[in-house]
Amino acid sequence: MLRAMSSYVYIKRRLHPGLLDNMVRGGAQALELFAARGHFNYHDKEHVKELGSWFKSEKVAFHSIHAPIYMDNNFHSGGQPVNIIDPDKRNRIDAMDEIKRAIEVAEYVPFKYLIQHIGKRDEYDDPRKFENALSGIEHLRAFARPLGVSLLLENIPNDLSTPEKLMELMRLLRYEDLGVCFDTGHAHLMSSVHQAFSMLESRIRSTHIHDNKRDKDAHLWPGEGTIDWDQTMQSLRSATTALLLEIEDVEDMDLSGKMAEIYGKLESAGVAAE
Repeated sequence: MLRAMSSYVYIKRRLHPGLLDNMVRGGAQALELFAARGHFNYHDKEHVKELGSWFKSEKVAFHSIHAPIYMDNNFHSGGQPVNIIDPDKRNRIDAMDEIKRAIEVAEYVPFKYLIQHIGKRDEYDDPRKFENALSGIEHLRAFARPLGVSLLLENIPNDLSTPEKLMELMRLLRYEDLGVCFDTGHAHLMSSVHQAFSMLESRIRSTHIHDNKRDKDAHLWPGEGTIDWDQTMQSLRSATTALLLEIEDVEDMDLSGKMAEIYGKLESAGVAAE
């Protein structure tokens, strides 16, 4: 499996080539950049070019961008959400425009996938929101495809992003290039990793790998929570997808050493049972 890493681990810091280098030293063969403007400022052409130049000079794949979640610079501010199913049409338009700015990074440096949330955390189900999701995804896909970017929908803890709802969305839209970013931590919170994987397996194109104790979305290193990693890795190997770590911001840690340790443990997990 492709070893990959999300820049989410540095979400409180401005992203620069030195931080990318550190993730590569940990064994990452591909990277996902988290589109939060205080971290990765996709509005700033100079910042985009700085990171783009690094990707062009290194043998590391620019795997994906996580679509923005908030409109402002501070990821943890709790400001206006970027929500493509917001009941207010003006907010939906603003959300689409913000996500498009992140997709436009592909004009400077190509990347493969945009990871997209459907609604906010704990969003309740509603037929109008489901219709907004259909039209929003269709609109974003039409914008992304000419730039070589495919959309991946993420399972997150809300009523519109359950495995059942994501599969229904994709069935109705009928786009073979529309896939899923399978989040192990969210699956563990919502039902179980095995159950969610079984339903989404045919559309999984990437992952977010992290753990929790089933009490909150903690984004812990695998093994620090209660996910059964032997069973999880047996499932993920069948999907032959990127093993992309998405870990909570960490301070004063040997990040590259920890990454190498975790990749090794995950790649050996469940092997004896297969």
